[in-house]
Amino acid sequence: MTVPTVGALRVNGATLHYEVRGRGPLLLLIPGGAGGAAAFDGIADDLAAEHTVATYDPRGMSRSTLDDPEAEQSVAEHADDALRILELLSPDEPARVFGSSSGAIAALHLLTTRPERIERLVAHEPPVVEVLPDAPEHRALIARVQATFHGEGLMPAMAVFAAGLKKDGAAPTEPKADGIELPPQAAARAERTMANLPYFVGRIVPSFMSYAPDVHRLEALSDRLVLACGQDSHGELPYRPAAFLAEHLGTELRDFPGGHTGLTTHPAEFGEALRKAFQGAE
Repeated sequence: MTVPTVGALRVNGATLHYEVRGRGPLLLLIPGGAGGAAAFDGIADDLAAEHTVATYDPRGMSRSTLDDPEAEQSVAEHADDALRILELLSPDEPARVFGSSSGAIAALHLLTTRPERIERLVAHEPPVVEVLPDAPEHRALIARVQATFHGEGLMPAMAVFAAGLKKDGAAPTEPKADGIELPPQAAARAERTMANLPYFVGRIVPSFMSYAPDVHRLEALSDRLVLACGQDSHGELPYRPAAFLAEHLGTELRDFPGGHTGLTTHPAEFGEALRKAFQGAE
């Protein structure tokens, strides 16, 4: 794996850790969930053959610190963080942007508010559940997650959240890792992800999943928006908003390898699908 150039960027209320690889037009990768820049380790090198690839830890996660550790989070502020990185690394040209999950929500907001900074956005399963006809059910889910988190703790809340995301309401099964020793870099990434979970569940989930995108604005910008979903996540909650938006906007919904976490489970295939999405290839 290529060793990236590492930087720190001061933004409003936080210091962002970012990493840069490659040469060429800028491609900004915005992570979702409790991951950070390391979520893209499996695809960044390949993409850097054609782009200057920038990744970063969202504010409050991993190596990106908050001035006030208790500060509430907003989609608009996270989108502004992405804008600051674009302005730093590509001040004169619009950039390509990829966002996954909650990162895709921030990217959608950035597209609607500063479209001149984005050449093309690929948004993978942004859980903007407010666009769905059954949005009240999903508000109730988020309320249950928060009540469980504050009343019973992190892991019970994660179980409620995971069950609510599945098509049949059943919590996904995870492969057993007993007896498996991870390489040092993977172990460090897993440790950071676990450390980020309370912040993600307590402050990112309720804020981001109550966000309603400006659909009329997205209609006007649909020529530079690619909506993507996992081949294995049809019918699941993170899949449905992207499918709904694609139908509403009259645009193609692209299938990417794997499910909601295809970036991790199928990195080579996922990276190739992303490259083709930016090229407009079939």
